[in-house]
Amino acid sequence: MNRVTKSLYSWVIVMCFGVTAHGAENETLVDELVFLQPFLGGWQADFAVPVGKPAMQDVSHWERALNGTAVRTLHSINAGMYGGESLIFWDDAKQEVVFYYFTTASFYTQGTIKRLSDGGFAAYETVTGSEEGITQVKSTTRYIDNTMQVSTQYLKQQQWTAPQRRTYTRSTQQVIFK
Repeated sequence: MNRVTKSLYSWVIVMCFGVTAHGAENETLVDELVFLQPFLGGWQADFAVPVGKPAMQDVSHWERALNGTAVRTLHSINAGMYGGESLIFWDDAKQEVVFYYFTTASFYTQGTIKRLSDGGFAAYETVTGSEEGITQVKSTTRYIDNTMQVSTQYLKQQQWTAPQRRTYTRSTQQVIFK
């Protein structure tokens, strides 16, 4: 090997190790959020809709945020017809995982997340500003066989709705906001 080839070879090895180390570092979450690690990445779900209704697809992306002290989620339904963004983090004063979720429909929620023994989690939200009369949301999310299984109920006009179940699969689609 000549000097230029050796130098280039050394640079490639250093860059590969540097990228690997940097990538691994970027994936770490604080201990209180590490249970969310399997959910990081892109997802999509196609909703069951009544015959004659337009298709509904939710695309979401979960990512490490704020040096691993938070998880940021983005999602959009039907390429921006509706969307939202949340930040999930450990609240030291409350000693629990909390989150805020903001939507393109001008309402927001705040809530808590409880880790479940199977590695999934339950989320409990208080809704502010819903035009549909929804005041609370509760959901469970589980990582099963490389899918994200979500079951959600809404407290609407003092009555809980039947659970809505969705299965998300890994996706490279982009979250779109209009």
